[in-house]
Amino acid sequence: MLGLSEQVIAALPELGHGLLMTVILTVLAALLSIVLGQIVCFLQLRRAWPWRAFGRLYVSLMRGTPAIVQLLVVFFTLPRLGLGGHPMLAAVLAIGMNSGAYVAEILRVNQSLVTKGQREAARTLGLSRWLTWWFVINPQILRASLPMLVNEFTILLKTTPLASVVALTELTYAGQIVIARTYDATQVLLLVSAGYLLIALPLISAVRHLEAKRRVA
Repeated sequence: MLGLSEQVIAALPELGHGLLMTVILTVLAALLSIVLGQIVCFLQLRRAWPWRAFGRLYVSLMRGTPAIVQLLVVFFTLPRLGLGGHPMLAAVLAIGMNSGAYVAEILRVNQSLVTKGQREAARTLGLSRWLTWWFVINPQILRASLPMLVNEFTILLKTTPLASVVALTELTYAGQIVIARTYDATQVLLLVSAGYLLIALPLISAVRHLEAKRRVA
């Protein structure tokens, strides 16, 4: 089977479980990231300085400190909230919050694509600032930001091995366990790499397809 040793073949279910954990972690963290990114971007564009300052403080904190430190802070804080013993929850929160800061900056940069006239028209129709953001501004900047968001989510995927620090057996950690047992690093790491490509390539291909359709339209 692809020249794999018997020990590595026997460990495929273990690697498959690690792949599944990585997919779940990536999807949940990406969803949290996009939600937080939109909220923080909205806060940074508010005129009221307390909201704007809070948004900027969040971005600075998440971008200015190591993701692994953020993960440890979340992991050791959850027991104080009665949510201890859940490494997946800690990993989703920490990785999603970290990525959310970058998503917020991506959206903030592209919000200038929405003209002042569109904003004024929305306000004339009686839409509040939040509704104007949600129905007029946000859809446009999400479409414009799609390539950069995909890039951010592929970076998020490559951040998931940090979850092994809190004993979550994602793909890389599962590979390390198999290597320790089989002493066959090359084959195992090639399978681990193939697993990450299996997750990333369909996403990249889908976005390229959407971009091509948008250019044709």
